[in-house]
Amino acid sequence: MNTGKTLAPYIHAMGRGPSRSRSLTQAEAEDAMRQILDGTAAPEAVGALLMLMRFRGEIAEEVAGFTAAARTHLDAWADVPAALDWPTYAAGRSRGLPWFLLSALLVARAGYPVLLHGWNSHQNPVADVREAVSALAIPITGRPDCAITALERGRIAYVPLEAMSPEILSILRLRDVLGLRSAMNTVCRMLNPARAACMVQGVFHPSYRALQQDAGALLGQQNLAVLKGGGGEFERHPAKAVELYGLREGDSFYHIAPARVDAHRRLANQSDDRSHLLDVWSGERTDAWAEHVAIGTAAAALSALRPGENLVDLEDEAAALWHARTPCLAA
Repeated sequence: MNTGKTLAPYIHAMGRGPSRSRSLTQAEAEDAMRQILDGTAAPEAVGALLMLMRFRGEIAEEVAGFTAAARTHLDAWADVPAALDWPTYAAGRSRGLPWFLLSALLVARAGYPVLLHGWNSHQNPVADVREAVSALAIPITGRPDCAITALERGRIAYVPLEAMSPEILSILRLRDVLGLRSAMNTVCRMLNPARAACMVQGVFHPSYRALQQDAGALLGQQNLAVLKGGGGEFERHPAKAVELYGLREGDSFYHIAPARVDAHRRLANQSDDRSHLLDVWSGERTDAWAEHVAIGTAAAALSALRPGENLVDLEDEAAALWHARTPCLAA
């Protein structure tokens, strides 16, 4: 491990050429990210490191090392009593309404404290997660003590990344400078600031499902569910079979969940208006498709929390939670 507080040895290791370069070990990646978050790494070196990793393709050890350093950086959040970590970092103008937020509310109503956290770029205004969180009366907090209070009162809270860690956000936003995503897009999904025993994660590119599964195992995560979801969120398409990757009691698993309905509709309906999400939740409007998204996604999350139970039974439970909901939103 480098002790001279410079990223040069790591850049050298990854950039020596086709026959001599290598990926970083988990310990090297952790040290590199610690330097970056401490502000001791030269900005040019940070960009070089991230782009070399992008060019080579990040591996599980690098993601786990980066994440371990980021979690140490977020130690103040470790006592927040979350049962489920739910990251939301999707980017892209193709996303529609964030129906997965209704699923998170159902999981909270099942008795599991849910900590949402995230930052979203290049969003269609209809897909604005922050606006939807506010409309649904999900508490938004930037402090661990306030998150603890919110979870004790309503079992759900949302933490903006810029409040949780401006340093991590600044690394993530290097995409604006470099023109490409970096490993930080994966790391943010792995953050789990409250060290919850269970995590759910959505990805946009299918190859990242196994990568995040493997990184979770290296980090000692017990329960994890990863799926290719709408725009990269943990959101299940009800008319398609979904491949679930993850961990159950620390062991890797893979499961194909069948489609819930026979229909042809895009998960993101660009004709929806922003009020549609709130109106469906409150019962002002009926949208069977949206109900299937919310119920199916909630069941997938519950299956991560209760890995020994059948997904079909959990879909029935999620449906019962849906039909028992009240218009009082997050209360």
